[in-house]
Amino acid sequence: MRETHHSAYPLTVFYAFKQSESYTTSIDGKVGENAQIASTGWETMLEGLIKSGFTITGTWPVRTELIGNLKKNISALASSIVLVCRPRPVDTPIASRRQFLNALRAELPLALKNLQHGSVAPVDLAQASIGPGMSIYSRYSKVVESDGTPLGVRTALQLINRALDEVLEEQEGEYDAETRWAIAWFEQYAMDAGDYGVAETLSKAKNMSVQNLEHAGLVVSKGGKVRLRRRDELSEAWRPKLNPRLTVWEVMQRLIYALDQKGEVGAGDILRQANSQGEIARDLAYRLYTVCERKGWAQEALAYNSLVASWSEISRLAQREASDGLLWGAG
Repeated sequence: MRETHHSAYPLTVFYAFKQSESYTTSIDGKVGENAQIASTGWETMLEGLIKSGFTITGTWPVRTELIGNLKKNISALASSIVLVCRPRPVDTPIASRRQFLNALRAELPLALKNLQHGSVAPVDLAQASIGPGMSIYSRYSKVVESDGTPLGVRTALQLINRALDEVLEEQEGEYDAETRWAIAWFEQYAMDAGDYGVAETLSKAKNMSVQNLEHAGLVVSKGGKVRLRRRDELSEAWRPKLNPRLTVWEVMQRLIYALDQKGEVGAGDILRQANSQGEIARDLAYRLYTVCERKGWAQEALAYNSLVASWSEISRLAQREASDGLLWGAG
């Protein structure tokens, strides 16, 4: 393909594969520590394209699969992937591992934001983020380790996945302290109860208390135990403009509950009332999906994935409701 492909046009490869394997050797070379997840299918396909002289410029999910499979198997593909490639110039330079990592940290956050704003489903985010990551890796003729040995595609994929995790974690800076506490608690206990002492210690690290979390409506504290409030326990009387403790966590959970109970129209009404908190709540859904995927919490993961997958229509309905309200007020 490389020999016959016209340089003026991109090459697109339609690809469907989601096989994950754990390796006992980490990307830092320590056996048994921080084992990484990689896909041999992706590794083989990308390595073949790069060794043939292509640069990977993008990976875009195309919704081709029955998403109902996700209810039974969280690892099921929702999409196939289109790899976008161009011939790599013959005079491209060599890069060190450090240069590759620096470029990842500089360029991946914006690329990830663009994917999120395009409502790429969380189930597809890791696959789609391979594009901007491999675009950096494959722009060089070779990436080498500090000892001069080549840094292979498998290691590059693992570094890209780690960088993706770091970017999602860094987005927590946009959230309020209560939401950051809820994320940390959710990672340990999901919606189950834990000891009050653990909750209080974690809250002090976030410069608050369990009482603050109760007043914000995030938790239930009883009998020396604390748990996150379930979506069906949120009060129906919701006036966000009058709530000084409105949290991103609550907005996201209300969006999911409204979507489940009243469909996209109901979620659109919540989004309209949440204003700027709504977009941040969507980003939080990506973060929690990755937690659920790793923990094997398929049903909870589906809730976050469904919210993002429906976001375009929810946003459209929210804007329409806002416009209708302005017209009614003008009348």
